[in-house]
Formats: sequence, C-alpha cells, structure tokens
Amino acid sequence: MAAHLLIVEDEEKLARFVELELQHEGYEVSKAFDGREGLKMAIEGDYDLILLDIMLPGLNGLEVLRRLMQDKPTPTILLTARDAVMDKVSGLDGGAVDYITKPFAIEELLARIRVALKLHGKNSAGALNTNDTEQNSEGIYTWQKLRLDEKKREVTYDGHGITLTNREFLMLEMLLKNKDIVLSRDTLLEKVCGYDYVGETNMIDVYIRYLRSKIDDVYDVNMITTVRGVGYVIKSEQQ
Repeated sequence: MAAHLLIVEDEEKLARFVELELQHEGYEVSKAFDGREGLKMAIEGDYDLILLDIMLPGLNGLEVLRRLMQDKPTPTILLTARDAVMDKVSGLDGGAVDYITKPFAIEELLARIRVALKLHGKNSAGALNTNDTEQNSEGIYTWQKLRLDEKKREVTYDGHGITLTNREFLMLEMLLKNKDIVLSRDTLLEKVCGYDYVGETNMIDVYIRYLRSKIDDVYDVNMITTVRGVGYVIKSEQQ
C-alpha cells in the first residue's frame, strides 16, 4: 500500500505542484489550505507523513505541530520561507522530523520524504521496511533504571517520563539496541537520519549532547560513552 501524505500549505499552486510530484512518485496525497483544517484532517485521518507550512492562516504551523504531537504524533516535515535558527530549533524540538526552507528543489524534498518514511517503517514506495535492526519481541530496551518502549514510543527513568524529539528517540533506541557495540558517527547518521540525509556533519554530536542533557545530567549517570575518534556506545555495565 502506498504511503499516504498530507500537505498543509496555504499557497495552493505550490501545494498542487508538490501533490503532482508526489503522485508521480506513487504516493497517495491529501491537502489542506489552513492550519485548523490541517489539524482536523491530521487527527482524524491516517497519514504516514505530513508536510506542514509554518505560516498558515487560522492556526500557525508550530501550533498545529504542538497539538498534533499531543493528540496523534505523526512524522512531520516543516515547509517554510522562514529560515531563522530559532524557527528550526522550535520546529525540531516540537517534534518535527525535518525542516526544509522555501524555495526548495523538489528532488531534495523527495529525498527528505524518503528518509522520514524509512525511519518510521515505510520505504519510498510505501511498503513496510523489514531491514531494520533486529529487535526483541516486546520492543522494550533498558539500561539501569532507564526504559525505552519502542511500540509506545515512551522513555522513562525510574518511572519518570522523559520527553524526547523523534531523532533523539531514534538515537537512543539505536544505541540501546546495540549495547556494548561502538557505533560510529557515520553509522548513526545513516540509521538515524537516513542514507540520503543532507545536513550538518556534526548532527550526531548535537543529538548526543541533547540526550545527555535530558538523561545523564538530570539523573547523574554516565549512560552514553564517547569513544574518541570512533563514535558512541552504551555499555551494559558502567565503571
């Protein structure tokens, strides 16, 4: 079954152009032209990915994203003419999986869509991706008092909830699945951001720093170990 995408974009000509390109690639596409309509469709519908503009009438994209993440988390790529760093940070911290600034090349958008779908269990043709790292049957991964529930997409430490962005969750999940195995930055970049990722080369170090600030620093532990010149590892037993 083809992946179903929702475009929330008030520029109707742009929305139609992107819709035609996506349909040509084999995706099923729906559209909304303002924030309130987009939020309603996103919550009531069943979409594999949402392309969400920030500057929307009725309800801006960041507010749509905030409400969506609370009610029905769905992988979301932000589309916007605004390229301020704080807009990018707000969007990614709010739960968006990626951010692309207008004007953009359609080839880049399609590449980012493929990456986002692959990270969330779909390939570019919409089929289930069966090449992920082998997981345990319950989808539960632990380290000391930390617990990651893959199916519920929840992380807790000693019963206390930890709020992570999508990429932070994927990074932690990858490290926990491969305890005692040092994962290189390139490997993490490939698994967490995708083969086709186009972005900052220090992305992995940034997300490791975010994880440490939310887990290691808060609970006074040393969960993630840096192996200089190689990458990162979570060890079963910390010294």
